[in-house]
Amino acid sequence: MESIHKAAVIGAGTMGAAIAAQFANAGVPVLLLDVVPDGAKNAIAKMLKTEPAPFMSARAAKLVTPGNIADDLSQLASCDWVVEAIIERLDVKQELYRKIDAIRRPGTAVSSNTSTIPLAKLTEGMPENFKRDFLITHFFNPPRYMRLLELVTSPETDPDLASKISNFTDHALGKSVVIAKDSPGFIANRLGVFWLQTGVIEAMDAGLTVEEADAIMGRPFGIPKTGVFGLIDLVGLDLMPHINASLAGALPASDAFHATNRDLPLTKKMIAEGYTGRKGKGGFYRKGAKGREAIDLATGEYRPMQKAATPDGRDLQALLTQSRYAWRVMGQTLAYAASLVPEAAEDIHAIDEAMRLGYNWKLGPFELIDKLGADWLADKLAADNFPVPALLTAARGKKFYRVENGAREYLGQDSAYHKLTRPDGVVMLEDIKLTSKPLLKNASASVWDIGDGVLCFELTSKSNSWDQQNLELLDQALDLVPQNHKALVIYNEGSHFSAGANLGLALFAANIAAWGEIEKLVSSGQRIFKKLKYSPFPSIAAPFGMALGGGCEIVLHSSAAQAHAETYIGLVECGVGLVPAWGGCTEMLARWAANKAMPRGPMPAATKVFETVSTATVSKSAANAKELLFLRESDGITMNRYRLLADAKAKALSLAEHYAPPEPPTYQLPGADGRTAFTMAVKDFRKKGLATPYDEVVAAELATVLSGGEADLIDRPTEQQILEIEHAAFMRLMKQDGTLARIEAMLTTGKPLRN
Repeated sequence: MESIHKAAVIGAGTMGAAIAAQFANAGVPVLLLDVVPDGAKNAIAKMLKTEPAPFMSARAAKLVTPGNIADDLSQLASCDWVVEAIIERLDVKQELYRKIDAIRRPGTAVSSNTSTIPLAKLTEGMPENFKRDFLITHFFNPPRYMRLLELVTSPETDPDLASKISNFTDHALGKSVVIAKDSPGFIANRLGVFWLQTGVIEAMDAGLTVEEADAIMGRPFGIPKTGVFGLIDLVGLDLMPHINASLAGALPASDAFHATNRDLPLTKKMIAEGYTGRKGKGGFYRKGAKGREAIDLATGEYRPMQKAATPDGRDLQALLTQSRYAWRVMGQTLAYAASLVPEAAEDIHAIDEAMRLGYNWKLGPFELIDKLGADWLADKLAADNFPVPALLTAARGKKFYRVENGAREYLGQDSAYHKLTRPDGVVMLEDIKLTSKPLLKNASASVWDIGDGVLCFELTSKSNSWDQQNLELLDQALDLVPQNHKALVIYNEGSHFSAGANLGLALFAANIAAWGEIEKLVSSGQRIFKKLKYSPFPSIAAPFGMALGGGCEIVLHSSAAQAHAETYIGLVECGVGLVPAWGGCTEMLARWAANKAMPRGPMPAATKVFETVSTATVSKSAANAKELLFLRESDGITMNRYRLLADAKAKALSLAEHYAPPEPPTYQLPGADGRTAFTMAVKDFRKKGLATPYDEVVAAELATVLSGGEADLIDRPTEQQILEIEHAAFMRLMKQDGTLARIEAMLTTGKPLRN
């Protein structure tokens, strides 16, 4: 079925405008209409200034055409999909639907972004042809960054149209589509709101501080460190009463939701006074005059924030036994999750996926139950007089997930196991690992055969940082590929692609004056990354999340990249008092010099690289990385994170057919005059308070590299000569106290030191 060539979003509030931005991020022209004459236009302008940015690049914003419902509704006739994101009032929505139906082409999809009104109510009294083309597409906020989309259909919905929308949101918008039943709150909010309100009430009843509650309810369970109170601040306190009221009105009196839905005078008072969370004056946490503050749940007064101890989450049974709060919240939440099959979802996997992607849980509720043991949980619920859901009783003596014959299976409603299948075209390394062993492996990396003559190099070190071991394994992989294979993909399934070189090891080596070890690491990185670049087969880097320092340099040296849309890539070494030393400078100089938009001559390219590297600039998306030349224009971008490996493999195979390694670049650098210009510019920044004293030291070394060292303007240094200058500059800085202080600060605080 044909794709979506043009879309429309009606309602330019925070959610509607951001949904329109995601269509634009996918390269789809989108009409954004609002009831207010300039509402859409103002929303676009606001999004261009918003952080985190709804747009992946300024170019995407140009694909959004603003308009208003009174004057521009007729333009819907040219759209393939119309998304309604207006006020949550049934009468207002239905009035709009009748107007849309009079204009749209037959077969044009119409969907609502509602999370509170059932689909059956929305289409009540509407024509049959409208019901056939109608569905609910519930995006999560913010739509660019949250990967979950809940899709709800009715018996009247055209299955082909639903499939078309599902495929488009998967491939183009980057969403993982979870099929939800037409039940109140669908899946993620039904369970997530239950968890949040239980977390708040139980903390108040137990006399806990918000910091103590969040420390328990966060990382020990694989939940973001925001926990309960921090997440409510992020979402907005003012949204919670509306969602609670909607669920309370829609759910039967027997539903466990009602037992935890209590009137909270404190939150009412906070909302009335503008303490609605991060978007307001603060929430349960706020920035005070003397630093971060937290609210006292008993008095409603703010006080200095206190650090709370994080419990050990390795033994969840012990945690739930020892912490009454952990048990009262997670015990009830996991039981509630088990009660939602089949009412809210057809199977447990849909619920797990919804909570992983909608609330950023590392493990879904049924995966957590497997860690606890279904029998243990059922027995403890019964002992504490909580109802034991039928699904949990049926799982006694079993796991909800298992691996059988190399395939993952889940326990169904029929008490039988069913194969867990991926969508067509999705290849996951975790699945490959179930049926194969690595061809090469050490403590920091592995090499896997992913089929069709392609190998995958996987970093497995902490934060996927580079060290001597994984460099050596990459060296071995580069020798292995030509023997029986065609190409190499550099990819992993961690939280981020790579945080760069292992700074902890570098600092340890520096503190014991083991300079030879640091020299070896720099030399190895330069040699092996250069070997990667000039190998006789294609290498495809598949970055996602953070790709910093050495993580950026491996991308720069690969034959091509296939990046996830949410890739934040940059050479950030100056932030820790160093300069790129694994060829980052040489690659960026070559890219900017070859850029057709750049003026000719030795200075423009070097200046651009100096600006980017000295400020530790990191791209805000893969699209932005192309603008910064961290990615080439020919590099691919994958919107759906689950499809990254398959897309990278396909790119590797397409290049392997007629591959030849690149020719070494030629350089013309500005010499001593250029170096002087760079250092003078930094001096000016320091006078204006925009640079620190040690910034000057680091920038001087970077200027030395980018100007060609002692080379004269007429000299044309080779790639190897610039690498040697990089190496020397790196080692000089590594021996400076200012650099060691910056590295130590980064390792202990996670923030750059402005010394």
